Amino acid sequence: MLLLKPDDLKKIADHAEADYPRESCGLLVGYQRADGHIEVTQVAASKNMTVLGRNDRFEVDPKLRLRLMRQARDTSRGIIGHYHSHPDGNARPSPTDFSMAWEPDLVWLVTAVVAGQAVQSTAHRLSEGGTRFNDIGLDCLPTGNEI
Repeated sequence: MLLLKPDDLKKIADHAEADYPRESCGLLVGYQRADGHIEVTQVAASKNMTVLGRNDRFEVDPKLRLRLMRQARDTSRGIIGHYHSHPDGNARPSPTDFSMAWEPDLVWLVTAVVAGQAVQSTAHRLSEGGTRFNDIGLDCLPTGNEI
């Protein structure tokens, strides 16, 4: 299960809507908890560096990735995944996503954006052996305002 703060999920949705009809993308920083869940502690938006086909593929800025890796050095945090949007598509990894999945431990958070509105986000990871994506579940952390 991927866990993140409601504000971070909103940042991802806002980024996806702002970049529509192009794909948005960014990185997820966090850690794997003792209970096995993956907790996001930082969402870092990236410019989509893809030159061609920007409405159906993404490329995270390598300078952002390097900066985040340096910041996480000597901590229990690290890059645990990335997010991207599917303009006028669904919140499932596409065949293009599968062809780009070369880091089996990373989480893929996909946000569907329909007519400019973010409508759903899902989280996935490659299966053991890398033959398909598995849904790992997505939930928001409590905000501390619950009664």
